[in-house]
Amino acid sequence: MVTFDDVFKIGRLGRTHGVKGEISFHFADDVFDRVDADFVFVETDGLLVPFFFEEYRFKSDETALVKFLDIDSADRAAELTGCDVYFPRELNDEDDSELSWAEIVGFRIFDEDSGEIIGEVTAVDLSTINTLFEVNSPSGQRLLIPANDDLIADIDREKRCIVMQLPEGLLDLSS
Repeated sequence: MVTFDDVFKIGRLGRTHGVKGEISFHFADDVFDRVDADFVFVETDGLLVPFFFEEYRFKSDETALVKFLDIDSADRAAELTGCDVYFPRELNDEDDSELSWAEIVGFRIFDEDSGEIIGEVTAVDLSTINTLFEVNSPSGQRLLIPANDDLIADIDREKRCIVMQLPEGLLDLSS
């Protein structure tokens, strides 16, 4: 059985398109196209269900129209509206030295000096020139940490953790 540790979120399904079961797919990572994947996982009722592509076509750099096998009507496609879409980590095409921003969500961040957990990455903010990790600390505090190569000491894809060397006082700024 596939678990959420085995996948990473790449997007969300939007509105239906037409009457034959097409649906818009808003994605943050086009890994499904880069590796010519046959399927993605769609979260329905808390479960990861594989949906196989019949076809898809890009509308923009962030949106595609998708037709899944056995989804043959607008009503069936509408049932998937708003569902999150995930991709299997094992099928990712990136080499060990590079991770997509989407794949980093869910990684735990540790402080290199103390070895303590800082928190879990809940999102990556790409809206400014300085990319930020949005992190939920163990105490529930929301932290913004620069995703700067100079601060990242190590990334372990298998353990899904990032070790960072943060300047003194950086975490106090979020208090």
